[in-house]
Amino acid sequence: MENFIIIAVVLLIVALAGAYVYKAKKSGKKCIGCPDSGSCGGNCSCCSCGCGHAENE
Repeated sequence: MENFIIIAVVLLIVALAGAYVYKAKKSGKKCIGCPDSGSCGGNCSCCSCGCGHAENE
C-alpha cells in the first residue's frame, strides 16, 4: 500500500510538470521558467535558461 501511494504521488508530480510545460509552450513561451520568456521575442537575455540564445546579446 505504501508503494502505491509513493508511485501515485510521483506520477502526479510528473503529470503536473508535463501539463505546465505543455501550457507554457502552447502560449508561446520560448524559455520556460524565465520571467521574460513570453515577451523576449527570441532575444532571451533574462537568464541562462538553456534556450539556445546568448545570455548577453
